[in-house]
Amino acid sequence: MPAEVKKEIQLEIAHVLFIDIVGYSKLSINDQHAAVEELNQIVRASGQFQKAEAASRLLKIPTGDGMALVFYTSPEAPAQCAVEISRAVKEHPRLQLRMGIHSGPVSGVVDVNERANLAGAGLNMAQRMMDCGDAGHILLSKHVAEDLEEYEQWRPLLHDLGACEVKHGVRVSVVNLYADKVGNPQLPKKFEALKKRRAQMRWAATTAALLALGVIVAGIAMFSRYRIRSILAPPEKSIAVLPFDNLSSDKENAYFADGIQDEILTRLSKIADLKVISRRLRTSPLLYCITLVRLITFKSAILAR
Repeated sequence: MPAEVKKEIQLEIAHVLFIDIVGYSKLSINDQHAAVEELNQIVRASGQFQKAEAASRLLKIPTGDGMALVFYTSPEAPAQCAVEISRAVKEHPRLQLRMGIHSGPVSGVVDVNERANLAGAGLNMAQRMMDCGDAGHILLSKHVAEDLEEYEQWRPLLHDLGACEVKHGVRVSVVNLYADKVGNPQLPKKFEALKKRRAQMRWAATTAALLALGVIVAGIAMFSRYRIRSILAPPEKSIAVLPFDNLSSDKENAYFADGIQDEILTRLSKIADLKVISRRLRTSPLLYCITLVRLITFKSAILAR
């Protein structure tokens, strides 16, 4: 194995730019070849690409419908290269690209042609960032964005999108890199779908809470109404005989008053359709007052006749 290949394999940290041609599978064979050739020309013209390649600090991995550029220079290198490519693609409207960037560990492998190749989390995460975007997007991992925030010129270009779910249910934090003539400021479709789903969940939760509250309020209202009716509404055809006062100066005649009330109660109780409230029945003050008012009204009506 060549010594140069062994040296590249031993490197473990890389800054990866993953590039993909959007809609590549829908193109004809001839158009696919033309799109790849056009992409290669744009990438080779990038200043960051030429600089890293001249210093032997760049590994190029073709992916069929795109490529992965692995920089062994600085965290800025893939971001700067993506900006240069994004600007150049504006002059090639038929070529739609999306890009993803991540810095992380990689493991060297040797392919069937005895050439150095890469695998590992650094490469996989860059591809996942790219998969979260649409045409024109330059999406960065949160780790790369935090590194770029140390440089003042990058801060206005970084826009946090939140979490995105990728393969195997893994959730990754994504940052969108764009400016006036660089990148794509539109929200990626995956995030739009996630936003709608969250809005639907919030609406469903709010609706359920309102329904539950409505049921509780209705239950309280019905219970309160039943209680009020049970207290305020006296039985139909009922009468209460109030105790008689002894107006005689002789207190020993008090039993006459009790006897008169007992006699009235006894005679009224013989009427089947009339409910007679005994003086021994403990009633609520409210019901007592209501019954008294009804008796006075009844007495007034009789006297009026």
